[in-house]
Amino acid sequence: MPVVVAPPQAEGLDGSAGEPGPTVCAAVTATLGKQLGVKVTAKPFSWNDGGLPALDLCTLLLDGRAVTVGVTALPKQLDSLDRLAAGTGALELVPELGPEARISSSRLVFSVEDRAVRVLSIGGIDRHPTGIDRAKAVAISRAVRAVVPAMTRDARQSESICQLSTAAAERFVGTTTQLRRDYRVDGALTCIWGGFDATVSIVESFHPDTIPEAKRTPPPPFAPIGRPGYHLPDQGELVFRQGRRVVRVTALTNPARQVSLETLLGLVDPLMPLFLR
Repeated sequence: MPVVVAPPQAEGLDGSAGEPGPTVCAAVTATLGKQLGVKVTAKPFSWNDGGLPALDLCTLLLDGRAVTVGVTALPKQLDSLDRLAAGTGALELVPELGPEARISSSRLVFSVEDRAVRVLSIGGIDRHPTGIDRAKAVAISRAVRAVVPAMTRDARQSESICQLSTAAAERFVGTTTQLRRDYRVDGALTCIWGGFDATVSIVESFHPDTIPEAKRTPPPPFAPIGRPGYHLPDQGELVFRQGRRVVRVTALTNPARQVSLETLLGLVDPLMPLFLR
């Protein structure tokens, strides 16, 4: 089972849509543009991936090449960097970013005070022509490291409609949730409840063309909800289409374990009148 999993994002949650407001990415564009001698811009919004650890995310564009910066929404744990780097191939130390910093073919992870940071190059690192080189990855990381302490967000951001499922989410997490990330993107709802060892997310999207899981061979087990609906127990996930919406319910734990269909249905059930309207 995976150690660190983030549920697939609803359409548009890539920095082209999301939450407005200051981001780490916007704070470093001027510095990086001068230092690297290339056009550096930031997409105007941020979002959260609901993984373990949960990351607050934003997107940089270097001459059109996307780099995603993630900062842990809660203080880092002893294994946070290991989990963010897991499964990405060979790792090398990056002493210029601290004794724990390491780099792989797709990402660079390091610590800043009480946070863990991941710099992810969509096209890879040192993989031309789609990616960025190692020097740019390190330069981005240095610039991000300088601004993270001033850009750390409050752990709790709640929306009233998500409160309907809070009791069920806290039963799964096992305690009052330390992390809340609730917001709407073009009317579609995201609710996230999290702690250090468990996270629950319910993400709604409008007019998605497909449910990617439906293309698997064989497909995942059907769920008795939606048209269609699928249960992925080893990923702690339930995904279903309800009218014009696709709703994705994800419940993650560390250490990872299977999550029953009954548990996932219980998490989303209080919100079903919203998706049925």
